Amino acid sequence: MTRAEIVSLNVGKPQPLLYKNKEVESGIHKQPADRPLFLSRVNLDGDAQADLVHHGGKDKAVCVYPFEHYAFWEKELETSLVFGAFGENLTTRGLLETDVCIGDIFQLGEAVVQITQPRQPCYKLAARYQVPDMPIRVQDTGFTGYYFRVLEEGKVAPTSELALMTRHPLAVTVDFANRIMHHDKKNVDGIRRLLAVEELSDSWRATLTKRLEGQDVNTRERLQGN
Repeated sequence: MTRAEIVSLNVGKPQPLLYKNKEVESGIHKQPADRPLFLSRVNLDGDAQADLVHHGGKDKAVCVYPFEHYAFWEKELETSLVFGAFGENLTTRGLLETDVCIGDIFQLGEAVVQITQPRQPCYKLAARYQVPDMPIRVQDTGFTGYYFRVLEEGKVAPTSELALMTRHPLAVTVDFANRIMHHDKKNVDGIRRLLAVEELSDSWRATLTKRLEGQDVNTRERLQGN
């Protein structure tokens, strides 16, 4: 697949979210945009993140989620979902986690973007849907979505297309990255294969490097809000 459809372009600012009887700030509630938005190196115009340690920044400027997964989650959650249901900036059709690779480069409207890592679900998904194990369920299905870094800034419209410009030569899919990070954690060859992709995000590189060195890295803390 060399082209994909943008089903919805979504942005939103942080707002209060109730979790475990306390209030936290989150930018997970996005609203569909009805006009072109400028995409800078760190985010779309009108978008922001509350937790800048784990969200946003140059490696996670744009969050992408495939629309194809919506039907599965509507059945699981027994509810209808609106666009931006997973806090994503781009709800897409035609680019699943099994289809795209870390380092792939796309034309997105006037901008040029590159895949850096899978989206790593956190406890704020649990808070949004009041389903305590929601992040783990997302992680275990592999229906995580993924992130873009911005190589060239520019305007993005709700009617823009995602067009593949360059397929990364190492062909390490987002699906493979998810499996190595969350399920096959002791697969040394798999970890090395991921680390060989220079375009991998800094945060995933740090976690996988520690794991390769034998350090016990707890990736579940953010799932549970600890």
